[in-house]
Amino acid sequence: MQPPSGQIVGSRHHYPVRVFFEDTDLSGIAYHANYLKWCERARSDILRLLGIDQRAAFEAGDGFYAVSEANIKWRRPARFDDVLIVETRCTELRAASARMHQTILRGAEVLAEIDIIAAFLASNGRPRRQPEAWRAAFASFIEKEPE
Repeated sequence: MQPPSGQIVGSRHHYPVRVFFEDTDLSGIAYHANYLKWCERARSDILRLLGIDQRAAFEAGDGFYAVSEANIKWRRPARFDDVLIVETRCTELRAASARMHQTILRGAEVLAEIDIIAAFLASNGRPRRQPEAWRAAFASFIEKEPE
């Protein structure tokens, strides 16, 4: 058996999530912080699918990604046993960061939208340039402007 994984289709990554009982409050509605957890899992999955070994880089002292900014808009509640998709687009790639737009969907219904900036940091916590191979991997995934 394999752990859950998503897939990259064009410039979008789709990551499946099921809302478990532990994700909800007494009313059966997903607790607000779990949306951030689901999005983090999706972003980690993107790195894996792009061939980026964040753990090896961290252990070698080369650096790591950390969320430096997040903006969330909740639109509808997720409920116990819902099947959701976290859809992620890379909307901007800079020397030391990547901006991601994430949408949590139940079918075609938008439940939440999250804009994240993930900064690449050196082991001392200061921003540093992303490895060139990683930038190239993200460049293959970044959403292209409509022509």
